[in-house]
Amino acid sequence: MNHNIYQEPLVSRYTSKEMQFIFSEQNKFATWRQCWIALAEAQYELGLSDIIKPDMLSEMKAAAQDINFEIAAAKEKEIRHDVMAHVFAFGQQCPKAEPIIHLGATSQFVGCNTDLLNQKKALALIKKSLINLIANLRNFALQYKGQATLGYTHYQPAQPTTVGKRNTIYLQDLLMDLDYIEHLETQIKARGAKGTVGTQATFLELFKGDHEKVRKLDELVAAKLGFNDIFAVTGQTYTRKLDMKTAETMAGIGATAHKFAVDLRLLSNLKVQEEPFAKNQV
Repeated sequence: MNHNIYQEPLVSRYTSKEMQFIFSEQNKFATWRQCWIALAEAQYELGLSDIIKPDMLSEMKAAAQDINFEIAAAKEKEIRHDVMAHVFAFGQQCPKAEPIIHLGATSQFVGCNTDLLNQKKALALIKKSLINLIANLRNFALQYKGQATLGYTHYQPAQPTTVGKRNTIYLQDLLMDLDYIEHLETQIKARGAKGTVGTQATFLELFKGDHEKVRKLDELVAAKLGFNDIFAVTGQTYTRKLDMKTAETMAGIGATAHKFAVDLRLLSNLKVQEEPFAKNQV
């Protein structure tokens, strides 16, 4: 760890290694390269074999994970463009494939498709943790379903309830959060190969006006990247309505966790229910 620069404590303390990797520079730029490989493969399979050769594809695949960060950083400092800097860096490792890397594409071809892939991966990780939490809380609620305790309204004594019943309130909210995640997962689609402003003009030029091949290119690239569906239309970027829905879903989980945590802290003050305290915790 570099102790001379600011480190985000939320990342170092609370983020899993898996989530940190999803949003790491290594994964980001390796995914850019996967996008370029998927595009080149699809273009080759759809008839651009006079431009793209099998040995070019093999060369790209061999260097897909070996990111030459220093070369990319130096080039970006020179040209002030992160994507083209990484096109250059990738080309340095793949001299045969250099002319066909990013062929017909725009910066957001790699930017948006990578962001969408990372959203998919991150949601899957959150969903897994959420399911584990639901299972554990269910077991806790069942274990203490007969344990009587005092219920409160406005933090004032009201009527008897049970510890198990109280915790089903959080459980229900978590199940709602799970529903929202599963719905959101169906909404994440590929940006695909849409060209600079979503008209696919560069790809139409490459395929000499063959609309069917351009449509197939969009589908094939998306499938190679692991998507089941594609946004029908985009501009330079995919619709930010999806990002809004993702933020909304994350905020919902945060609201559930906030209520759980605040209630637990209030109950701790009353010595009714306490949060864990490690053996050597200060």
